[in-house]
Amino acid sequence: MSDRVRKGRVMRQSSSKQFAQAGFSLIELMVASVVGLLIMAAILTLYLNIARTNDEMAKTNVLAENGRLAIQLLANDIAHAGFWGGYIPDFDDWTVSTTPTAIPTGIPQPCLAYSSWTSSVRTNRLGIAIQTHSSVPTGCSGVITNQKSNTDILVVRHAETCEAGATGCVSTGVDSKLYFQASRCDDSTVDTSEYVLATSGHNLHERDCTTLAPKRKYVSHLYYVRDYAVTSGDGIPTLVRSEFDLASGAVTAQAPVALIEGVEGFRVELGVDRVSANATDIISDADPDNRYSAAIAWVDSTTKATPVNRGDGAADEFVHCTGSTDCPVDKLVNVVAVKLHLLVRSSASTAGHVDNKTYTLGGQTIAAANDGFKRHVFSTVVRLNNVSSRRATP
Repeated sequence: MSDRVRKGRVMRQSSSKQFAQAGFSLIELMVASVVGLLIMAAILTLYLNIARTNDEMAKTNVLAENGRLAIQLLANDIAHAGFWGGYIPDFDDWTVSTTPTAIPTGIPQPCLAYSSWTSSVRTNRLGIAIQTHSSVPTGCSGVITNQKSNTDILVVRHAETCEAGATGCVSTGVDSKLYFQASRCDDSTVDTSEYVLATSGHNLHERDCTTLAPKRKYVSHLYYVRDYAVTSGDGIPTLVRSEFDLASGAVTAQAPVALIEGVEGFRVELGVDRVSANATDIISDADPDNRYSAAIAWVDSTTKATPVNRGDGAADEFVHCTGSTDCPVDKLVNVVAVKLHLLVRSSASTAGHVDNKTYTLGGQTIAAANDGFKRHVFSTVVRLNNVSSRRATP
């Protein structure tokens, strides 16, 4: 092999080795690092945006869920208001031809302990199934604490729809609890009372006048908005409820229990059925005989299909109770519907967001909070099925 050929082969091998050992230059490494950092920054930005969006969606979902849950909880309770297991106050009973006597004469004190009840107290509670207050009612200062300003108090009364002791019923027939029992026996020598609302003595009967009638737990719920959730000063407005129940040997309004956080606006308007099917104002008509408190009168005494001085089951006006003059007894006994307005805020504030909107809850305007919480108004109208249906004309 010639020296020239040998020398060329050696040079090619040397060149190949040098090429195989070559690496990135400093400039190439810096460029690659910058490109990598840019890609990482873009991915991190995308991740943070997605996380922020997901967090805001979660807040919105919680807000919507809390609002829907609050409306549903209140609506379900209100729909049962005035249910007394077959008993109907005589001013609302179309089968009663005499002047009614079981008419409420005063607005009930919702927190009055059972030990102080009289017969008139019972009459007032059975005849007024719904009442509202804009401030703490008499006797409730020890129950309603830290009420958020400019919010309402709602009281709902009825008997439980399930019988005490029945499977799945929260009432288990515990002695000393407050139960309601209605008589279905027409023999006055067997049942001398139309109902019993007491902690004992439930001996009324069914239609056969032999079988004991079912007893149902008395339900009285008081709702209001408290300015804290768990600890006073935590700043989380919360819808709470006090139940009228047995505790420590006494039947009375219990300490409120937190239900739904974030509810900071609560306005209740009552739908009053004050105009009969023939357009008579049953509350303030000039003729006393045309008022709901008089014996029932009929448009046609032969068919007895349409009463002159009883409501038709439809709300003719909606009123907001700020005092006894706005919602006197005459209006409260004729409530057949309720308008609910709730302002619910998000569980946490949003960075960079400023809520500068005003909100309208019925006739109430709530000024802008100018904070970072998102808010939404939830409203609905709830019909008192038991009260309105027995007034409706077929």
